[in-house]
Amino acid sequence: MAHVAEWKKEEVKELKSMIDSFEVVGIVNLLNIPARQLQKMRQSLKDKATIRMSKKNLINLAFEDCNTKKENILDLSHHMDGQPAIVFTDMNPFKLFKILESSKTSAPAKAGNIATEDIIVPEGDTGFEPGPLLGELQQVGIPAKIDKGKIVVSKKHVLVKAGEEVSKNAASMLTRLDIHPMEVGIDLTAVYEDKTVYTSDLLTIDEEKTFADLQNAFTQAFNLSVNTCIPTKKTIVAIIQNAKSKSFNLAMNASILNSETTEPLIALANAKMLGLASNLQDVEGALDDELIEKLSNAPVATETIAPEEEDKEEDAKEDEQEEEDEEKSEEEAAAGLGALFG
Repeated sequence: MAHVAEWKKEEVKELKSMIDSFEVVGIVNLLNIPARQLQKMRQSLKDKATIRMSKKNLINLAFEDCNTKKENILDLSHHMDGQPAIVFTDMNPFKLFKILESSKTSAPAKAGNIATEDIIVPEGDTGFEPGPLLGELQQVGIPAKIDKGKIVVSKKHVLVKAGEEVSKNAASMLTRLDIHPMEVGIDLTAVYEDKTVYTSDLLTIDEEKTFADLQNAFTQAFNLSVNTCIPTKKTIVAIIQNAKSKSFNLAMNASILNSETTEPLIALANAKMLGLASNLQDVEGALDDELIEKLSNAPVATETIAPEEEDKEEDAKEDEQEEEDEEKSEEEAAAGLGALFG
């Protein structure tokens, strides 16, 4: 049996102890992060999370030892990319991911870096006076010229496409132009919580879209609850108001008197009575003095005819006039024939 160094045993023991002590355990990639920036990031995570660097095989051994107590945690071993380290915390995995993403900073591109998205040199003044830089810009494919005593980029240019490697010349030029296209930070590749491993693609959430989806879901659930009369704390008031409105309309349409409908029903009956009386006011003796007085005090309802209806009425009158003229001419023609043939 091969001899195992004592420090490795102690390392695995410490990792296992930390894994058992925290609810959430994640794998992060620290590749290409300068020591100074990594130190700042660790300070920003103080009292929130702890990052522990170790060898891949020792991390695997610790996961194997903890897999019985924390079921499926061994799955984290499949996500140890680049320079892996373990992050320990008790905060929600999505919150941890958001904190790590927000702590990322822009950094200059280095030769050999892979562009995660198109690296663009914007159009405009470079701030440099005419000199060798003009030729160097053109050499890497950037359209440049001299304008008003300055070197300017004539139009925006994609220097490195997403997925491509940054060349030495491109990295040097980007640095001289003060363009920092790379993002440096701690990448959370996967995280374990309660028997489940969440990968980075699952942890990436569009907060605005998620919030809009939640609002839409709440509205739909609210309407369903009200329309199906399923009472909840949020919908009971709306359900009662809806029921009251429907019962009021039913009582009004069925002329059922109660404390809510008596007054509007009497007002409606009075309006109908005045309307009927209005039709009889030209009939002598049909109305008594009280009704006549009420009619005189009632608001006058004037009927307005829409322009389209006026046109229709005019057309109808013209048609009637034409029909009368035709009938008259036909009668005159018949009378003439009668007089001719006697």
